[in-house]
Amino acid sequence: MERSDAGGTRASIADVARGAGVSTASVSRSLRGLGGVSEGTRARVVQVARELGYAISPGASSLRSGRTRSIAVVTPFIDRWFFGRALGAFESVLQQADLHVLLHSLHGSAEARRRLFAERILHRRVDAVLIMCLKLEQHEIDALRALDVPVALLGSHAVDFSSVAIDDFSAAREAVDHLTGLGHRRIGLIGGSPVDPLHFTAPVERRAGYRDALKSAGIARDRELEADADYTVAGGERAMARLLDLPQRPTAVFVESDEMAFGALRFLRDARVRVPDDLSVVGIDDHEMSHLVNLTTVAQPVAEQGAAAAHALLAALADRSRPPSRVMHPTRLVVRGTTAAPRGT
Repeated sequence: MERSDAGGTRASIADVARGAGVSTASVSRSLRGLGGVSEGTRARVVQVARELGYAISPGASSLRSGRTRSIAVVTPFIDRWFFGRALGAFESVLQQADLHVLLHSLHGSAEARRRLFAERILHRRVDAVLIMCLKLEQHEIDALRALDVPVALLGSHAVDFSSVAIDDFSAAREAVDHLTGLGHRRIGLIGGSPVDPLHFTAPVERRAGYRDALKSAGIARDRELEADADYTVAGGERAMARLLDLPQRPTAVFVESDEMAFGALRFLRDARVRVPDDLSVVGIDDHEMSHLVNLTTVAQPVAEQGAAAAHALLAALADRSRPPSRVMHPTRLVVRGTTAAPRGT
């Protein structure tokens, strides 16, 4: 970007050209490291630019090259553990490639999502796009295709786009199968709302996995045992309070994320419900804090997914003819101290 000199005026490329006795085109080529200028001219231009406090604008440079060196990330949230962890790994890979992240957080707003696609906010501003954990509508897919840049999805899938994800359905089944294997029959669910206006992918798939595991174990679905939360600690606490208020409490609860499980465990502790003696709890994620509360959980490689999404976009930028890739990362059950067989078995 351009910078102000000591007098408060902003030095321009024309100022540098006059000071060095060359054309503005020569200044641009010299500062961008391009050919067509002698080393003596380049050195003189660099010296004058330094004295004037001038640096070539990345935006102007991108207009000439057709590349912005920016990758857009569209995410439902930035203040949730999964998104922060994945984004950190994603950005780290891009930094090594001298690329920058342009973050578009929807902050849980369906209106922000509508505007992003309807108003073509990303048009001509980025070299590639990452969409995190959103199930795309057809008009959104069409809008992304119209950008004519590589697109990758993290946490969901769509034809013609590269994707990186886990099998949320299977992860939930693995968690609930663990509980049914211990002998639990009355198993609650704490999860995100399946009718969330953002069409957040995980709640739908994980709730379906929970129900399928119950069906496979010959357990009838009980809607009273399904408590909606919002993938936060506070949400998990509120949902557990509702489940404990039932006339017939569950003996175990599957929680769709470890953050919600932390809230659930906090409420159980305050209510003096012993875990796992009185009630078992299992989550999904293997959050860094999970081992501190001895939480049984289904681990997923979050940072690895973020890094894989970055590599998929880098590969597409290097070769636009490269076909879309689909990477499914494995999950694994980590048994700790919050699950046990129900009392009396």
